Amino acid sequence: MHMADALISPVVGGTMWAAAAGVAAYSIHKTQNDMDEKKVPLMGVMGAFVFASQMINFTIPATGSSGHLGGGMLLAAILGPYAGFLTMAAILTIQCLFFADGGLLALGCNIFNLGFFTCFVTYPLIYKRIVGRGYSQNRIFGASMISAIIGLQLGAFGVVLETLLSGKTELPFGTFVSLMQPIHLGIGIVEGLVTAAVLAFIWKARPEILEKTAFGQALGGISTRKVVTGLAIAAILVGGLLSWFASANPDGLEWSMARTSGQEELEAPEGIHQTVSDIQEKLAFLPDYSFKASEGEAAEPEAVEEEAWPAVSGGTSVSGLVGGAMTLALAAFTGWAVSLAKKKKKGAPA
Repeated sequence: MHMADALISPVVGGTMWAAAAGVAAYSIHKTQNDMDEKKVPLMGVMGAFVFASQMINFTIPATGSSGHLGGGMLLAAILGPYAGFLTMAAILTIQCLFFADGGLLALGCNIFNLGFFTCFVTYPLIYKRIVGRGYSQNRIFGASMISAIIGLQLGAFGVVLETLLSGKTELPFGTFVSLMQPIHLGIGIVEGLVTAAVLAFIWKARPEILEKTAFGQALGGISTRKVVTGLAIAAILVGGLLSWFASANPDGLEWSMARTSGQEELEAPEGIHQTVSDIQEKLAFLPDYSFKASEGEAAEPEAVEEEAWPAVSGGTSVSGLVGGAMTLALAAFTGWAVSLAKKKKKGAPA
């Protein structure tokens, strides 16, 4: 559900950039309350895991479409809404700048759609209310399923609304929304299952992590080594190997666009769209999670061949490992910076 720049106008893109930046600034301020040394590595490995997981598109049966994990609910349940939102922002920024996944002008939209609705709407209003009476495997499963599905529905509607406000007549609201919502319902069910599975693992390994997160408390003396190690190994395996098994079908957004407008991608207008596209092209050293084609290869059209599955690719593996490491570093640095600011604030004279 990563939006391309062609889907939005500069006004909408700029507004959503400002909105995402405002929520990020608020999150930095609020997360100082529960940030400590234990949460910093947890932010890093969770960022790497979600980055790798988003590389795997799974087929939605009988549709010709595919979807991938959003991860916002997972981040919020483990890290809390504020640290979860900051980690999602780190993931999407790395994907956008260095892998050309999602447009640079649309980055604010993508952060808001995938991060805000899950971390600040479905997590506190649905997930916490269901598990608030006491954690159990059944409660975690139910809360994960319901909140993940609703969070993705809100994000999908956000995409439709942003294209409407951008004046994209190729995507009429009624037709576009009638396709986007049902296809993302199927994707949301899979996301709910994955979210429930990961949270069940953490609940069994260290239930205190989920409980303290729910109450907005620092992790304190809780050992997170087992959880951090497990998630780090999972991120390496998913990004380095399982990413070969991603579906080649168009994702839910592309599928909906194709059936609404007849094309999976819209042509971006000139002006600021071209400027940000040029910037992104220069920064992205592994575009579309593969090695960048040389000038000679790009100039010579090749015959279209049916793609093999699994798509064994060194470029994909390198992208998963490098992107996961970069996301881990950025998310952990964000947590470290917040933790450092908290310590300086406490040490400052009254």
